[in-house]
Amino acid sequence: MVSDHSIFQAQILCQVVQGTHPECSIIMHFQEQEAECQEIIRSENQSTEAPGPPRWKGCLTEWDGVSCWEAAVIGQSRTMPCPEILQMFKKSKGLIQRNCTEAGWSSPSPPYYKACELDGTNKDTETKKGYFVTVKVLYTCGYSASLAALLLAIGIFSGFRKLHCTRNSIHIHFFTSFILRGAAVFIKDSVLFADESIDHCTMSTVNCKTAIVFFQYSVLANFYWLLVEGMYLQTLLLLTFTSDKRYFWWYILIGWGVPLLTVSVWIITRLQYDNKGCWDDYASLYWWVIKGPILFAIFVNFLIFLNVIRMLVQKIRSPDIGKNYKQQYMRLTKSTLLLIPLFGVHYVVFALFPEHIGVEARLYFELVLGSYQGFLVALLYCFLNGEVQAEIKRNWGKWQSSMESNVFNLESKESENLTLKGLSLGYCSFHRKMTRPEGTTVTIQSDLHATQTRELP
Repeated sequence: MVSDHSIFQAQILCQVVQGTHPECSIIMHFQEQEAECQEIIRSENQSTEAPGPPRWKGCLTEWDGVSCWEAAVIGQSRTMPCPEILQMFKKSKGLIQRNCTEAGWSSPSPPYYKACELDGTNKDTETKKGYFVTVKVLYTCGYSASLAALLLAIGIFSGFRKLHCTRNSIHIHFFTSFILRGAAVFIKDSVLFADESIDHCTMSTVNCKTAIVFFQYSVLANFYWLLVEGMYLQTLLLLTFTSDKRYFWWYILIGWGVPLLTVSVWIITRLQYDNKGCWDDYASLYWWVIKGPILFAIFVNFLIFLNVIRMLVQKIRSPDIGKNYKQQYMRLTKSTLLLIPLFGVHYVVFALFPEHIGVEARLYFELVLGSYQGFLVALLYCFLNGEVQAEIKRNWGKWQSSMESNVFNLESKESENLTLKGLSLGYCSFHRKMTRPEGTTVTIQSDLHATQTRELP
């Protein structure tokens, strides 16, 4: 039979699943409470085992999986509020009571899940578990589709020489950051959750920490390459005649270097001050080493988005700008400007709230919709790009012409071979008619031969 506090703990886990599994902070909290309670229990056991008359008759301190119940004499009752950590989910004022009887502590009354208003039925638990399984299936499909589309887009940009330029080079790096992010999600899930019998919250292996480090680096790189895309668009609008290559290496440094530096600092701080678990909890103070730069990139990119809109409106409305330039600015905005609000605005909204606010909405945006970001990026920047489509059509027509030419050459060669073969067969037949056994003379009856014979002396 499943105990009340086991059902209660299952409900807690269903309430707090997020992108990097912050339910570990909840479990760690209960483990710390249990360790403190066990210390009290050990000290009580040592005092009761001391020689002399028994000093205590009643119920000793007990840990029931959720709360630590202090010792009480027979007939005494203890009352405990809902665990403090649960106040972040629901401001419940419920109280749980237990009585000390001659048989020991009574069961909690009312049960935790009722007192703390967490809807603790097995049916609800299974429903929420099914919901999270569905979410995992959706984001797995999303990342798979994104990886395939991004790899194809990189192949297109790299394979056609006329598409080699600074703009597309930045796009390739941006695509690569999405590929790394998708791969990091799969690696993290395989390392932490491949074996359900392993408690990933207490797991502290090198492979586990390496997977989390790679995941955090990929997320940071993805945000900073989104920032680079916004910076590049703003640079094009501000400095029309500037050289793209002049700033390219600065973009590389921002996109890959800043995340590398940030993750390196985070690794050092975790190793020195908080080397516990698998480093995948949000409760740690050192999480801000990662979250701070992410929030900075989000807000800067949002400001760039607003500034780019302002500059584009000014340039399009300006009477000094020719029609061709206006069309050029409009083409620029079709890809990048649509991308920035699509993948930046909702990050700004969630950045303003704590991690436990809007869990289901955050889960949906960051995992489900976020998994399809790479696919949409490849669609906007590559597959719907007029320049890319024109280049593909040109090379496709060139390839078709080459194939037709090869087929024509092959047919001509075969026809020539057949002609030569016919001539060869005719010659051989003629040669066989001329050939006789040894000692036989052949006289050729032809005008030419007759003429030649008459001219002989």
